[in-house]
Amino acid sequence: MVEVMKREGKGFQLLARRWVVERTFAWLLKKRRLVVDYEKFPETSECFIYIAMVHLMLKRLAQEKLPQTA
Repeated sequence: MVEVMKREGKGFQLLARRWVVERTFAWLLKKRRLVVDYEKFPETSECFIYIAMVHLMLKRLAQEKLPQTA
């Protein structure tokens, strides 16, 4: 669920858990295809975002399963 945070007052204010969103955007922008929007339809862009996140999760899960060498 997406929750939109309303800005109150002026100046810099720390928004709750914004770093999670910014970190995820940084992970996505490591994929060259997602840096510039080349796609004609938004559904295609959405699919590439899903593919990028699945790739990231599979890499992390594969690293957990590797045997530890001493």
